[in-house]
Amino acid sequence: MKLNLNIDFDINIMTIEVTDLNFDGMISDGVSLVAFKAPWCGPCKTMSPILDEISIEYPNVKIGKMDVDENDMTPREVGIRSIPTLILYKNGEMIERKVGIISKEDLRSLIDSQL
Repeated sequence: MKLNLNIDFDINIMTIEVTDLNFDGMISDGVSLVAFKAPWCGPCKTMSPILDEISIEYPNVKIGKMDVDENDMTPREVGIRSIPTLILYKNGEMIERKVGIISKEDLRSLIDSQL
């Protein structure tokens, strides 16, 4: 007897779409990482799958992406000058800011430093 199993599954990507309206709630509690990006930005496109993977590896950390073209208030308030910019928050306080592409390993280290 031969048993052949086909199993389909979906990987749950847990990144959050951050907007001007939900930004404060996103960063208010625990550890959060917000990536400021735009759809036309090549380096932002490179970072996107890395952030998706990190969101799976760190289910207790809120990982979000904010489109700076659709949301102009928050990027202005936090001083975004270049994209991608990643800002790590802990309980609403900015802990660290990184500009440009950063490796998955460096992103892990950044998050691990706050856990």
